[in-house]
Amino acid sequence: MSVCTALVVGFVAAINLAVPELAASALRPTSSDLLWIVDAYVVIFACLVIPAGAAGDKLGRKGTLLTGLAVFAAGAIVSATAPNVAVMLIGRAVTGLGAACVLPNCVGILLHATAPERRTHALAVWAAASGIGGVVGNVGGGAVLTAGSWRTLFIAVAVTAAACLAWAARSAPRSPRHERTLDLPGTLLFVAAVVALLIGIIEGPEQGWGSAVVLTAFAVSVVLGVSWVLVELRVAHPMLDPRLFRSPGLSSASLGMTVVFFGNFGLFYVNASLLQYGRGFSVLQTGLGIMPLTVPLLAGTRYVPSLIRRFGAAATLAVAFLLGSVGLIWLSYASTMAYPVYAAALVVIGLGIMLAAPCLTAQIALAVWAAASGIAGGLQSATRELGSALGVAVVGTILTAGFTHSLPAALQAHSPVPRTVKEALTLAPSDHTAIARAFTHGADTALRAAALIVLVAGALVVAGARRGHKAAQL
Repeated sequence: MSVCTALVVGFVAAINLAVPELAASALRPTSSDLLWIVDAYVVIFACLVIPAGAAGDKLGRKGTLLTGLAVFAAGAIVSATAPNVAVMLIGRAVTGLGAACVLPNCVGILLHATAPERRTHALAVWAAASGIGGVVGNVGGGAVLTAGSWRTLFIAVAVTAAACLAWAARSAPRSPRHERTLDLPGTLLFVAAVVALLIGIIEGPEQGWGSAVVLTAFAVSVVLGVSWVLVELRVAHPMLDPRLFRSPGLSSASLGMTVVFFGNFGLFYVNASLLQYGRGFSVLQTGLGIMPLTVPLLAGTRYVPSLIRRFGAAATLAVAFLLGSVGLIWLSYASTMAYPVYAAALVVIGLGIMLAAPCLTAQIALAVWAAASGIAGGLQSATRELGSALGVAVVGTILTAGFTHSLPAALQAHSPVPRTVKEALTLAPSDHTAIARAFTHGADTALRAAALIVLVAGALVVAGARRGHKAAQL
C-alpha cells in the first residue's frame, strides 16, 4: 500500500521536473497550459478521491484499487503519445481518475489489515510514504528524464503502475463491503467548483485579474460551492457530509493537511525549474537536489507519535507549521547561495512535514467512523491533493507574475510579454543571464508568499486543534 501511495503521489512531483522540457517541446504550451498539465491530474485526483473511497466501501476496496491502477496506467499511455496539449490534458485527467481510486483504498485496506493497537503506527508509516512519495517522484523522474524524454517518463509510470497492480492483486487482502449510495450530483458540483476556482487562479495573470473570465470563474466557484453544501445537506448519503466539519478537530486537521501539501507541492513546482534555470542543474541533479527534504521523514517519523503523546497535537502542529514557514523563507533567500545552505532549508521544511503529516493523518482517520474508512482515507487524500493543486496554481501564478515583471525592459515591451523562460529566450537569446535572474526573482517571491500563507493558515489549524482537544475533554 505504501508503494502504490508513493507512485500516485510521486507522479505529481515527477511531472514538475519535466516542465522545462515540456515548455520547449512540440506541444508549444503557454504558461497557463503548463500549470494545467500539472494540475489536471491533481484536480481530478482531489475531487474524485472521496467518491472513489466510497466506491471502495461499496464495491470492494481491493477491486477498486486494482481498477484504479489499470486506469492510471492507461492515462499515462495516453499522455505519452499526446500530439498536442488537449490530448495531454485528457491523459492527465484519466490518470487522475485512476489515482483517485488508488489512494483512499490503500488506507482502507491498511486499516482493515492492521490490528487496532498498531493502526496509529501503520498510519504514521503510510503518512511517511505519502510524504516521501514526492521525493521519490523527483529522483525517479529525474533519472528517467535523463535517460529519455518526457514521453519516456509517462511510459515508465505506466509500467510501474502495471507492476503495482500485479503485486497488489497477489498481496492485498479483501475487506468487507458496506452498503453505500454514490452521490453523483454532489461529486459533479464539487468537481465543477474546484475547476472554476483554479481557472480563476491560473488564468489571472494572462487574462487579467479584473477580466470577465477570471471574475466569472471565481463567482461560479462560489455559487457551485454553496450549491454543493446545500445538496450534501439534503441527500441521504452525501459524498462528504458538511456537518462532519462541525468537529473543530476534524475541520482543523483537514485544513492543516491542505496547508502542508500546499507548501510541499508549491515548493516542488518552484524547485524543479529553479534548480534547472537558476543554478544550471541537470534534470537528474534537480531530482537529487530535493533529497535533503527526506532526511527527517526517514529518520524521525517513527518518533512523532510519542512526541504527540508527550506534548499534544496542538504544540506539535505549532512547531511543524513554524518550521515549514521558516524553511520556505530561508529557501527564498538561499536560491543564489551555495547549495549546502539551500539544502539546510530543505531539511527544515522536511522537519515540518515530518511533524505535521502523521499527526494530521491520525486526527482525520480517528475522527471518522471505522466502517467508513474509505471515506476517512478519501478525506485525507482529498485535502492533500486539493492542497497540492492549490499550491501549484497559486505558487505557479505568483512565480509567473514575478518573472514577467522582472524581465528586461525590451522583453516587457514585447506584445505579448513572454511568460515562460523558453518564450523569453526565443525572443532574446543573448539575455540568458537576465532572464534566469528574472525567473529566480519570481521564484523567490512565490516562496515567500507560500511561507506567509503556511504561517497564517497554520495558526488557524493550531487554534482549531486546541478547541478540538478542549471539546474532547468535556
